[in-house]
Amino acid sequence: MAAALVQYVVLRGDLARPPHSWPLGAVVAQGCHAALAAVHGYREFHFSFSLQAPDENSLLGLAQLLREKGLEHKMWVEKPEGIPTGLALRPYPKGLVQPHLSHFKLLK
Repeated sequence: MAAALVQYVVLRGDLARPPHSWPLGAVVAQGCHAALAAVHGYREFHFSFSLQAPDENSLLGLAQLLREKGLEHKMWVEKPEGIPTGLALRPYPKGLVQPHLSHFKLLK
């Protein structure tokens, strides 16, 4: 049996808290943007989980780690502000990517 494929989406949890105070719907929309960008780029894969990064630095650190590990992903940067808001990996076998994301909590 083939390994299940999953897609992780990591959003900045701090955007919903002061000083940003974005509505939860706006934060979730950033995840949608990132997921769709990844799905478009990696159309042959499926399945998704939404996690939260505590802040911009942790999101950028995750992106750096994924680049170092050769794991394909898309960073969504909100325009025109230039704010990195979310990241979506292309679908991978869960066992390959989950260890790099285990310290991120589910988005609430």
